[in-house]
Amino acid sequence: MKNKVAYLLFFVIVVATAGCNKKFLEEMRSYDKFDESMFGSEVLTGSYIDRMYHFYFSAYRNPTQTLVGTYETNRTNSTDEMGGNVTNLIHPNRQLLQASQSDTYFGDALRSAVDNKPYTRIRFANFLIEKIDEGVGQSLSEDFRNKAKGQMFFFRALQYFDLVRVYGGVPIVLDVQNASADDESIKIPRATTSEVFDQIIKDLDSAVALLPMRWPNEGTDYGRFNGAAALAMKSRVLLTAASPLFNPNWDNPGDQRWQKALDAGLAAETALTAAGYGNAINSAKDWAEVTFKNDNSFNGEGIFVILNSNTVTSSTGLSSGWENTIRPKDHNGSGGISAPKAMLDLFPLASGVRPTAANGYNDTFFFENRDPRFYRTFAFSGAKWGVKGNANKTTWLYRWRESATKAASYFGNNNTNSPAVVRKMSNPTADSTNFPFSGTDIFDYRYGELLLNIAECYAAKGEIANCITYLSKIRKRVGIPAANNYGIGTPADRYAALEACLYERRVELAYEGKRFWDLQRWMLYGDGEGDNTNAKLGIPVLNGTNRTGYYWQVKTFSKNDPLTPADRAISIDPDAGTFTAEIEKLRKLYEAKFVMTPLDQAWDRDGSTPVNILFRPNYYIYGLHSSLLSNNPWLEQTIGWQDYNGAMGTFDYKK
Repeated sequence: MKNKVAYLLFFVIVVATAGCNKKFLEEMRSYDKFDESMFGSEVLTGSYIDRMYHFYFSAYRNPTQTLVGTYETNRTNSTDEMGGNVTNLIHPNRQLLQASQSDTYFGDALRSAVDNKPYTRIRFANFLIEKIDEGVGQSLSEDFRNKAKGQMFFFRALQYFDLVRVYGGVPIVLDVQNASADDESIKIPRATTSEVFDQIIKDLDSAVALLPMRWPNEGTDYGRFNGAAALAMKSRVLLTAASPLFNPNWDNPGDQRWQKALDAGLAAETALTAAGYGNAINSAKDWAEVTFKNDNSFNGEGIFVILNSNTVTSSTGLSSGWENTIRPKDHNGSGGISAPKAMLDLFPLASGVRPTAANGYNDTFFFENRDPRFYRTFAFSGAKWGVKGNANKTTWLYRWRESATKAASYFGNNNTNSPAVVRKMSNPTADSTNFPFSGTDIFDYRYGELLLNIAECYAAKGEIANCITYLSKIRKRVGIPAANNYGIGTPADRYAALEACLYERRVELAYEGKRFWDLQRWMLYGDGEGDNTNAKLGIPVLNGTNRTGYYWQVKTFSKNDPLTPADRAISIDPDAGTFTAEIEKLRKLYEAKFVMTPLDQAWDRDGSTPVNILFRPNYYIYGLHSSLLSNNPWLEQTIGWQDYNGAMGTFDYKK
């Protein structure tokens, strides 16, 4: 990411020119070792800002990771996108109820030494906002100071947004505080959830007012927060606030929270379109290439982009491991992400209609006649998936057995639990000798998400025609035919329209780290304890289900690979004129030599025992951890969780 790279390059300049302050970056390891004198220099201030980007995003190496600062995959692994990792969130044999079992993301106690925790990051944002307009900071130009503050307001909003999504209401701290055991003024109670959302919007409004829509010098500054990102983030935040998890009145189409979210989305769309966003995708090929085609330069689809380097050298930035994660073994990758069967059966058919038997879908031949995005999201046997030096490399995922009792052998050591693996956001020219450090950028917020946010608000308000207009924009740009509203049809009511929006999000945003947050804010794991969103929207619950896979297995026993090079002379490229013919070749090969075979053991299991997903209602919003409560006993525990003394919590995150 260029702003991360800049942090390291700025440090070199600082060492050479900053005199007594030359080590202030290391001194940020302790709160009392730096002061506002650094704001007398654009170089030092720039280094401070870049250090903030490092604090926030240095761990963000994979688009399926969540939570600013820590960036872990537990939440994505708790969804239907991923199989085989039965996290604590969905484990039926582990019930999280005690404070000691809660999430530790919040942190525990403020220390003099720097821990990269949420309130540390908030403190650093507060410090610049509070100090840069005072004393020596006044020597900096007003334009420079405004842009510096604008980025800090965005940082603070981003951090509070993740805190509120995890815990509901949290203490709101807007100034620099010093750790103290007896200062009553810093014993700040939890704000209501609505107050935290209000503060996030205030900070984003400040960022919009202070930041340019696009940076004048994008060659240097692309990847930094700008006004466009702040406007779009308002849409994401307000949509979350309007959703059932936080909005008891969500089922009222006249609820003002839906209107506020809609207004924010439309305002963002208007401003971003005027600034050149929204025109990057005009075909399915564009959709596939958008994350790497304009690498490290302005991209009209990328609203909030984490830029990564393709080297591990500490002086040149941070690398991404995504390419290595998704590539199979015979590509020299780590093995790939096997796609659960439910994901393969999810995507629409080529006409845009749902993949049902009545519509002609046959899951045996899941690769036939699918939405153009299917072929850019998954790779399967015969699919062209190039690497540097071999643009025509194909993928093969199958196995054979010498006998019924012998262990299976896998082509290319591609021991996957599915006949397809994730290929989305992959660069077909990636260097297979350097996949772990591919430099693949992460599109945290795409223009497509903004369109989906607007569609959902219209659906919630009962404005079905407008909802379909925005869903159609998503489908039109990837080449789905216009008939029958691009295959969507006409939803019967607002519930059906909302279901259509959530369905489209699953397809458009698959494997981009958004699925858990949609499941959470709509409480879609299961109905119960006053939650009936699944029933109202007609969406099956996830609780009681499991992630399943299967093998493509050769029908006949064989000691060696039964397929010949001639059998594998298939190259399925959705952008080639031979696409339909090559798909037909794969079908005939399957019919002649393969059979769909269940997994040798359940994908979701506890040891060797198969298990089903069980996400309990109190997991939607976590309680405060016991270590935090012991250091801050005035903080109220969340309803559904035990407090430090074992009593049930009383804090209502719905307020």
